[in-house]
Amino acid sequence: MKSKVDQATHDVDFAAHTYQVRFETSLGEIVLNLLPDKAPNHCRNMIGLVRSGFYDGLTFHRIISGFMIQGGCPQGTGTGNPGYQIAAEFNDVPHVAGVLSMARSQNPNSAGSQFFICLGTHTHLDRNYTAFGRTADEASLDVVRRIGAVKTGAGDRPVQPVKINRAEVVVG
Repeated sequence: MKSKVDQATHDVDFAAHTYQVRFETSLGEIVLNLLPDKAPNHCRNMIGLVRSGFYDGLTFHRIISGFMIQGGCPQGTGTGNPGYQIAAEFNDVPHVAGVLSMARSQNPNSAGSQFFICLGTHTHLDRNYTAFGRTADEASLDVVRRIGAVKTGAGDRPVQPVKINRAEVVVG
């Protein structure tokens, strides 16, 4: 997958363009503004995964009301990755409602494809997880909140799957 991601990002130019990720989910559209000035490698990674179709059809496999919604696991269990890891880019972006951040294991340099979007303020995540984007508008944040309110069962898994039907990169 790493070679696909690298190929899909050969034309990325953060100095010349802005980049958004648009997730068409089963509960509505989420548009995220990427923050390459804070975490360029994480932004490039997500752009490459999106352009490669990696996220299409995946679910938000972990939802914790008031905390976050998590997606990006190819197995849908929270254990999968794209076959590689990227190094942490801790920064000063606060983990508040609508912030896009990278999920990881205990190893700070274990991020790959799993991400989460915050539902509230969580200062314990600041400078411990790589924040690299935020919802672009209130409508997107409303969809994040709608996903965050779904009924969950064991392991914080949604009772009814919430899917990312399609993901795309928007270049501005």
